[in-house]
Amino acid sequence: MTAIDIAIVDYQMGNLRSVQKSLEHVGASAEVTSDPDKIARAHKVILPGVGAFGDAIREIKARQLTEPIVESIDAGKPFLGICLGLQLLFEIGLEGGEHQGLGILAGRVERFARSSNLKVPHMGWNQVAADRPDCPLLAGVPSDAYFYFVHSYFVVPADPPVRWLSCDYGIQFCASIWRDNLFATQFHPEKSQRNGLQILKNFAKL
Repeated sequence: MTAIDIAIVDYQMGNLRSVQKSLEHVGASAEVTSDPDKIARAHKVILPGVGAFGDAIREIKARQLTEPIVESIDAGKPFLGICLGLQLLFEIGLEGGEHQGLGILAGRVERFARSSNLKVPHMGWNQVAADRPDCPLLAGVPSDAYFYFVHSYFVVPADPPVRWLSCDYGIQFCASIWRDNLFATQFHPEKSQRNGLQILKNFAKL
């Protein structure tokens, strides 16, 4: 079996085709798959997702995808989580009760506090600030970039230095993480026009 370049993990949560089309737009080769062997053999892996934390973990386990996801990261392959795919990397998710995540990163996933000033979910374009501007996925992305968000929950890393981008929505929350070969964003690069496409292009070049 020939290894695919970028595997987009299919666990029935999210618009996977939009991620694939965006990667193809920047000249990358990507395949949507739920085959654990294909994911394990891929050169790079993307874990996207939209929906509830508990449902997502259940689907990942049912499809026997935990091992290839964890092993891909441990093997040093470039790995990108998107939206729910960021949240699932953490130990605990508090959406609809307490759920065990993949536990790759220490920390929790918490809900935005209810506020008369801010709507939840956080939806739309927001500016980010670079905590670590040396991140390779930021090459060619302006420092005042805006990205597209849709979420009610945000990650709270126990290890703050993994934070790569921050965003202000009533509080300063973690908009992305970076640790070695592991990258993940709360925003949707595939919906973020030029800046999002640049991030996906940079990822594909790793």
